[in-house]
Amino acid sequence: MISTSDRQDAIQLIDEALAEGARLQAACAELGIGTNTYRRWVRGDQDRRPKAVRPVPRHALSPEERQQVLEICHRPEFASLPPGQIVPRLLDEEGRYVASESSYYRILREHGEQHHRGRARAPRPKGDPQRHRVTRPNACWSWDVTYLPTQVRGQFYYLYMIIDIYSRKIVDAEVFDQESMANSSEVIQRAVLREGCINQPLVLHADNGSAMKGSTLQATLQRLNITPSYSRPRVSNDCQSLYVGFIIDPEDLVLVA
Repeated sequence: MISTSDRQDAIQLIDEALAEGARLQAACAELGIGTNTYRRWVRGDQDRRPKAVRPVPRHALSPEERQQVLEICHRPEFASLPPGQIVPRLLDEEGRYVASESSYYRILREHGEQHHRGRARAPRPKGDPQRHRVTRPNACWSWDVTYLPTQVRGQFYYLYMIIDIYSRKIVDAEVFDQESMANSSEVIQRAVLREGCINQPLVLHADNGSAMKGSTLQATLQRLNITPSYSRPRVSNDCQSLYVGFIIDPEDLVLVA
C-alpha cells in the first residue's frame, strides 16, 4: 500500500516530466506504476482493494468440515495431541483425512484453542536469571573447558580454567587429554586448596556442559561447601574471553601463553 504523501510526490514528478515533453507511459514506467494508476491518483479515487469482495477458494473447507476438525480435536484420544500427530494417526487408524496440519492449527487458533491442551501442566515462564553480587575475591568463580588443537588432525587436549570474577585472577588452569567429571573434580579441589578457601562461602559458575553437571562433580562441590551456578541455555559463561591466545605444546603438555 502506497501512502498519500508518496502518491502526491509521484503525481508531481510525472506532471513535471509531462511539462518537459515526456510521454505519460514512459514517465509512469520510471516510477514503476501504470498509466491507469496515475489517472486514478489524479482523480483522488480511494484504493478499494482492502474492501474488495473476493471469491472463496474452491479448496476452502466448508463450515461442516471445520466443525468436524474441532470435533476430532476434542476427542479424548486426541485431546492432548498437537495437529502434527492427530492428522497421521487419524489417517493410519481410521483412513480419514479431513484437512492438513496447517488447517488444523488455523481452525484451532480462530476458536481460541491453540494453546496447551491435555492433563499435563502447562509450561510456565521462568523468572529472572539467577544473579550473584561479588564484593570480594574468592566469592564467585567461573570456569569452563575448551578444546586445544594439536599437530595431529582430530586430536585435542582440554584446557580447564577457573577465574575469579572479582579480581579476574586465573585461579587454576590445567590441561588434560580427555574431558571428564573426575578431571573437573580434581581441578576444583586443587584450586580450593591453593586459594585456602575451604568451607568458605563460594559460588562456582559454569555453563550447562556435561562435565559441569555430573554426579561426581556435584558430590565434590557439596563436600567442599561450594554453591553451583549455571548459565541460561545457549549462553556461555565468563571464561570464554580468556581462552583466546592459549595453545598447547604437544611434546610436553605444558601451557604456553
